[in-house]
Amino acid sequence: MANKAKIKDIIEEMEMQNDGYRSFVNIRTGEVISVSEDDLIDAEDEKPINNLHDWQIENLEIANEIVENFEDYKELPTKYEINEYQIIEDFCLTIPDEKIQRILLRTIGGKGAFRRFKDTIKDFEIEMDWYKYRDNRYKELAIAWCQNNEVEYIE
Repeated sequence: MANKAKIKDIIEEMEMQNDGYRSFVNIRTGEVISVSEDDLIDAEDEKPINNLHDWQIENLEIANEIVENFEDYKELPTKYEINEYQIIEDFCLTIPDEKIQRILLRTIGGKGAFRRFKDTIKDFEIEMDWYKYRDNRYKELAIAWCQNNEVEYIE
């Protein structure tokens, strides 16, 4: 029987998404891992591990494991699939005070939207509301991803 993935680990990995990296859940062990796209390419090309640093060897071994046993891995959604901007906009629409809601919606337009948003929620003292909302959305996304990909999980 497969070990269950921890929702907390999936959420943490979803929040830490970086360009150039891909994240996976090993459906046998429940382990959540991240590996660089370069290491995956090197693994697919069967790049030799001689003349590499220990940390490079370790990373390439992880990539080799994924390439060789791809059926044991499910890829997590990318930051683009998660779309944190949409989560922010949805949060703004939950604000009951229409004046604050309008101000928030204006702050999230254009360049620098994330910084302005964070400054504005701090000014209105709704920062904790935002983080609670964001945490709940990420948890919903992680659970839905597990269900859609038939990944067993524990909370």
